Amino acid sequence: MSVLNVENVSHGFGSRTILEDVSFRLLKGEHVGLIGANGEGKSTFLNIITGSLMPDEGKVEWSNRVTVGYLDQHTVLTKGKSIRDVLREAFKNMFELESEMLNIYEKMAQASDDEVSKMMEDVGEIQNILEASGFYIIDSKIEEVANGLGLGDIGLDRDVADLSGGQRTKVLLTKLLLENPTILILDEPTNYLDEDHINWLKRYLQNYENSFILVSHDIPFLNDVVNVIYHVENGALSRYAGNYDDFLRLYELKKRQHEQAYERQQKEIEKLEDFIARNKARISTTGRAKSRQKQLDKMEKIEKPKEKIKPTFKFNEAKTPGKVIFEAKDLVIGYNEPLTQPLNVRLERGKKVAIKGVNGLGKSTLLKTLLGILKPVSGQVTLGENVIPGYFEQESSRDNRNTAMEEIWEEFPGLSNYEVRQALAKCGLTNEHITSQMMVLSGGENAKVRLCKLMIKDINWIVLDEPTNHLDVDAKEELKKALKEFKGTVVLVSHEPEFYEGWITDVWNVEDWTTKVV
Repeated sequence: MSVLNVENVSHGFGSRTILEDVSFRLLKGEHVGLIGANGEGKSTFLNIITGSLMPDEGKVEWSNRVTVGYLDQHTVLTKGKSIRDVLREAFKNMFELESEMLNIYEKMAQASDDEVSKMMEDVGEIQNILEASGFYIIDSKIEEVANGLGLGDIGLDRDVADLSGGQRTKVLLTKLLLENPTILILDEPTNYLDEDHINWLKRYLQNYENSFILVSHDIPFLNDVVNVIYHVENGALSRYAGNYDDFLRLYELKKRQHEQAYERQQKEIEKLEDFIARNKARISTTGRAKSRQKQLDKMEKIEKPKEKIKPTFKFNEAKTPGKVIFEAKDLVIGYNEPLTQPLNVRLERGKKVAIKGVNGLGKSTLLKTLLGILKPVSGQVTLGENVIPGYFEQESSRDNRNTAMEEIWEEFPGLSNYEVRQALAKCGLTNEHITSQMMVLSGGENAKVRLCKLMIKDINWIVLDEPTNHLDVDAKEELKKALKEFKGTVVLVSHEPEFYEGWITDVWNVEDWTTKVV
C-alpha cells in the first residue's frame, strides 16, 4: 500500500532546473535512502513533499490519516523552555485528551444520571486510548530516547536557548522519535551524533515498523538501515531496490549500458550522415538518401552521459613551522563552567590528530581555545614559531546573504573575478552555485565554499571541526586524499572513524579529560 505518491513534479530556481518530471512512491514499511551529490535537489524534494515548497508542476498526494514527522534543523526552540518541556510537547495530543477527560469529570457534578452514564463512556474511551498509547509512562519513554541520543549527558532541565546547534538538533530528533509518526523524514540525522548515539539510532531505525525517508552521506549508517534507494541526479529521480551497496552496483551497470548505447547510436548516426552526404546529390541514389534522412529524423536520440563535476581539494603549505605547534599547560576550557580537568598536552609538527568523544564535552570549545578564539577558564596555550593555522568551523551563519563569490572576495579582495571563479570551480561548484547566496546553498555546497577559503591561504596547521557533515561521497573522498597528502599538521574533530582511520597519527578522546560523568 502506497502512503505517498509524487507524480510528474518539476521545480527550478531561476534558470536552474532542480527536479524535472520526477515521480516517487513510498510504500508502507519502506525504509528509503534519498541520495545524490551536493546540490542535486534532495532538500528541495523534501521541502516539496512536506508542503513547505510548492512545485512548479506536478502533484504530491499523502494517503489519509498518515502523520508525518520531519527533522527540520531550522525549527525555533523557545527561550525559557527546558529540554524536558520541549520533549513533552511530543505528547501534546495525549495531554489534550487528559485535559478533556478532567473537564468531563468536573461537569459530572452538575449532570443528570443519563448524562453521567454517557460521560462515563467517554471517559472510559479516553482512558483506554491513553493507556494504549503509554501516556502514564511518558517520562520513562522520554528518558529512554533522550539517553539513547545523548541528551541525558546535557541535562533535561537545561534551557534550550543555551544549547549549541548540535545539541539543538538532538532535541529536535529526540522529540520527533517520541512523536512516533507514521512516516519519518530525516535529513542528515547523524551530523551531530557521536558513535554510540549513531549506533543507538541505527538500531532504532532497523526496528522501526513504519516508513521513513532518510538523507545521509554516512554510507555505513545508510547501508545498515535502508531497503530502497532513490537517487537524484541531473533533475531525475531513479528507484533501486536494496541498500547503498546494491544501488552502487546497479548504478554502475546502468551507467555502462547507457554509455555503450550512446556510443553505438553515435556510430549509427555517423554512418547515416555519411551515406546521406554522399548520395543525396546523385539522382540514382537520392531516394535512398531521403529514406535514410527520415530514419535519422525519427531516431530517438540518446543523450550524451553527463560528466559529474568532482571537486579537487589541495591545501597550500606555508613555510615550515618550529617543532612544536602548540603547548597547553594546565589548560581548563569552558564557558561559564569548566569542561575539562587541567590539560597538559603538546602537538608536534607533522602530526595528524583526530579528536573524538561524546557531544557536549567541549571538542569545538577545545579547538577555539587552542586557536585563541576563546579564552581559557585557566591555564595557557602557547603557539610555536611560524605557526599559520587554517580553521574550518562546524557551523556557518544561516542568514549569510553573500553570494559564494562575495564570500571569497570579502576575505581575499585582491583576487580577480577569474581567480575566484576558478578556485570555486575546483571545489566542484558550478556557475549557478557561485552566484547564489550562501543562505540558499545546500549544506554541502556551503561547506565547499568554506573549504575553498581554506585552500586559498598558505597554512601549515589545518584545524577542522566536523568537515564531512554535509559533504557527499565524492567530496569526502577528495578531502580525505587532500589531508593525507598535506605535509603540515592536522587536528580534526570527527564522528566518522571510516573518514580518518588509516591516515591519522593519534586519537585524542575528550572523555579522558572531561569533568562530566560520561
